Amino acid sequence: MTGYGDKDMTSHLQDTLQWHFSPETGSPFWLKRKESLGFDPLRDVNEFADLRKFPDLSDELRTVPVDDLIPAGSAGSPFEVYESGGTLGVPKRVVEHRSRLEGVDWVETMLPTFGGGHWLHVGPTGPHIVGRSVRRLAQLRQSMFFTVDFDPRWVKLLIRTDRRPLADEYIQHVLDQVETIAESQDIRVLFITPPVLEALCARPKLYGILADRVTGIIWSGTSISSTSLRLLQTEFFPRAEVRGIYGNSLMGIAPQRSPEPGDAHPCVFRTFQPRSVVEVVDPDTGDRVAPGERGRVLVHLLTKDLFLPNMMERDTAIRIASGRPGDGDDLADVQPFRPASGAKVIEGVY
Repeated sequence: MTGYGDKDMTSHLQDTLQWHFSPETGSPFWLKRKESLGFDPLRDVNEFADLRKFPDLSDELRTVPVDDLIPAGSAGSPFEVYESGGTLGVPKRVVEHRSRLEGVDWVETMLPTFGGGHWLHVGPTGPHIVGRSVRRLAQLRQSMFFTVDFDPRWVKLLIRTDRRPLADEYIQHVLDQVETIAESQDIRVLFITPPVLEALCARPKLYGILADRVTGIIWSGTSISSTSLRLLQTEFFPRAEVRGIYGNSLMGIAPQRSPEPGDAHPCVFRTFQPRSVVEVVDPDTGDRVAPGERGRVLVHLLTKDLFLPNMMERDTAIRIASGRPGDGDDLADVQPFRPASGAKVIEGVY
């Protein structure tokens, strides 16, 4: 199974536009805005590059009634609502019926076997979609699924308001729960964020329980340095397969792909094209940067559930050419975008 199925980018784009901008199947969100766009999406958007004609309307997801996001062609289908992390303000909301589940099924094919065993997800669940996604991954592996929930917004608030000791105490509270599970259950795969994993390695008893047992680690949620990643793979968990996943509520998830000849980075992420497509662009001009250069992450979500083109993300990354001319990029060394104003960006623990 590939990200493209039986469609190329152009065919998938045209099908997506027909779905979202036809009165019979489109969503109120886009049908209300069609006349004010200044172009006809069904006539003037013919290829991937034409998506740049759309304005970035993702800020409207903070307040838009979710009913307006549901396509008329999907009326009666069960939709769920999920939110972004709210790092840059009021969270954005998205709706989902089947598209993210299809993406998770594809991600499962990109992951190593990990040797089987029980999974433990240490991270947020509702209102964030990641909890459901990891549960689905475990189910596809026919694995038992344990969870330790945390609230990343609370941790960010504590850090932003100079209450770091309380944030550290909260992380220890999370790890207390992890230790309770690990003491009696045969946990083999961890889905965890880098800051919490680092704190886990600093707790001798908990680390001792998991170090020789864990066969797979999936890290996600915040950035990680190449040095920390190397130490994680070679020193702390040398017996485990370590893979990263990049993503968020708007774009979906992009797993670390297998290494390819010529890779200069230990971890390269690939999106579920053509449903989720990213470009790495110059933040000032919007032009795509050259392969190997750093730029801002620009996201296009092209699914039947939701159409969200031209969204400028909070992250930067190194552009890695995907090998399919005219399509999106792969990503390496993802880091938070640092505004020229010097405004503080807090990653927290997710």
